[in-house]
Amino acid sequence: MAQSKLLTAAMHWQLGWRDYYQLTKPKVVALLLLTAWVGMMLAQPGLPTPGLVLVATVGIGLLSAAAAALNHVLDQRIDAQMARTYHRPVARGRISTERAVWFAMLLAFLGFMLLYSAVNPLTAWLTLASLFGYAVVYTMFLKRATPQNIVIGGLAGAMPPLLGWTAMTGQLAAEPLLLVMIIFAWTPPHFWALAIHRRDDYAKVNMPMLPVTHGIEFTKTAIFLYTLLLFLVCLLPYLVGMTGVIYLVASAVLNLWFMAWAWQLKFAAKPDTAIRTFRFSIVHLMLLFLALLIDHYLKWTAL
Repeated sequence: MAQSKLLTAAMHWQLGWRDYYQLTKPKVVALLLLTAWVGMMLAQPGLPTPGLVLVATVGIGLLSAAAAALNHVLDQRIDAQMARTYHRPVARGRISTERAVWFAMLLAFLGFMLLYSAVNPLTAWLTLASLFGYAVVYTMFLKRATPQNIVIGGLAGAMPPLLGWTAMTGQLAAEPLLLVMIIFAWTPPHFWALAIHRRDDYAKVNMPMLPVTHGIEFTKTAIFLYTLLLFLVCLLPYLVGMTGVIYLVASAVLNLWFMAWAWQLKFAAKPDTAIRTFRFSIVHLMLLFLALLIDHYLKWTAL
């Protein structure tokens, strides 16, 4: 009997742990941390202090996870009605709203204090502002108010490279703002491809996503035009001398590839083209930032 109770308790703990882990949107946070980490590496010519990189990564990660948890709380009503999100722990009631809020507050407090005390106050306040921008400005207001929600609100998700840079230097600079611009231009075609795939879901909950308010064909055109804009924005780091030829070539190939997906989505779409475009966009951003990193260190070692 005692063994059975212990086994049951262990199973409940394991399931609960998984729910709290899901609450942090780990895949999204991992992508954000990759861009923040590249920002850290690019902030100085040599290798940064490993301990500072680790502490900054943990701090930014905790605040990003807190923003994700608050998003679960604020979106629980619409999450429960959408096929993509109905299984989320708050929407299904596996974690109560109160516990999710306290969990988010704990993560935010720990992340802010870690950044403030062990990194620098500038990074702590900027990261907290990003949390506020995503969890409050975007989730509570923009997401429900305008089809341009992802364009305006995308700025919060574009901040990690700047956060990584300030974590290493303690000051703002023009270079990381170019990286912010890249993610800012990348976000609409990335998310609108998913919105096309899930258009009926968003329509069901009266969410004013672009495919719902302006139609799928209009959204496809917007995606293609944004990939053109992204191509141009990605040239800026090379044009200002921040990067070298390796990044230029990689950027050109990746952006032409993204444009090819957007072209197919617009003119020769299959039932799965939208979701495949969305998935490619994630790979695109990861490879683009890795190209920035490789270019930076090959350029530095050649000096």
